[in-house]
Amino acid sequence: MDWIDLRSDTVTQPTAAMRAAMHTAAVGDDVYGEDPTVNRLQQRLADDLGFEAGLFVPSGTQSNLLALLAHCERGDEYIVGMDAHTYKFEGGGAAVLGSIQPQPIVQADDGSLPLERVAAAIKPVDPHFARTRLLALENTWHGRVLPLDYLRQARAFSRTHGLGLHLDGARLFNAAIACNVPAREIAQQFDTVSICLSKGLGAPVGSVLVGSAALIGKARRWRKVCGGGWRQAGMLAAGCLHALDHHVARLADDHARAAQLADGLGKIDGLILLGQHTNMVFIDVSAEHLRALDTHLRAAGIRISIGYLPTLRLVTHLDVDDAGIERTVAAFADFFTR
Repeated sequence: MDWIDLRSDTVTQPTAAMRAAMHTAAVGDDVYGEDPTVNRLQQRLADDLGFEAGLFVPSGTQSNLLALLAHCERGDEYIVGMDAHTYKFEGGGAAVLGSIQPQPIVQADDGSLPLERVAAAIKPVDPHFARTRLLALENTWHGRVLPLDYLRQARAFSRTHGLGLHLDGARLFNAAIACNVPAREIAQQFDTVSICLSKGLGAPVGSVLVGSAALIGKARRWRKVCGGGWRQAGMLAAGCLHALDHHVARLADDHARAAQLADGLGKIDGLILLGQHTNMVFIDVSAEHLRALDTHLRAAGIRISIGYLPTLRLVTHLDVDDAGIERTVAAFADFFTR
């Protein structure tokens, strides 16, 4: 069956051109720093985003973890959103592996952390408290783009309060396309940025952490401790380089198709359109219909993530074309008009 997979932009398949680039990639042992394609990817993103160094890692979860380990010591704390990926969806790695205490606070509707709440959460210098070292933001968050003015305020705030500033920029390029600015303009507000290449950019695997040479040096050691040392990883890095060369500008197509999908779903009685942000569409469906809807959509060759909550997220990506959007809207309409 020709599946339409809207569960996430992580499900993308490498294109034929990307596979060809991977097949011919020059490789070496990256633990020795000798893989030329990995080195090129790391320096490419560091240069593009305005940092000294980069580090190629298997996943966004590991990239974020290494950033936290590089910024913080045992007994330190980082401030993070209550619904942020680094806090809620990464297995508690900072606490489990780094003895770093998360201090979650409630995010605003746009994904920002109100700075007055952040200020109130900073611990005084006192032996009773963990040492507040880092503020972590996420952009995009549930598809929402953090305003550029807010990022500049967060930069100034972190400097005033002596905090490091990390960005979980898994979908950094989606944010840049939505804001119509170079990704560097967003990234330069931060001390470290994690960028995922295997989501909307369509590489099969991999993220890159960028920052100062000192912070990336610490992260590299922690990558080894966490079992993340690469050997001949250049084939994977070549896929990421191809994605940077060919798949950034086309993210606008994903955003446009998400808007097209939201427009179609919004006309169907029986579901509630909650909103569309970059490449994500959110709808509410009555809990009693969830199982039947899942069965109906799969029979039509459509995959979406359905759990026990009525809020559903549909994500567009490079393997979803206009015809796929039309099929999806038709399948939803057929279900709710039966």
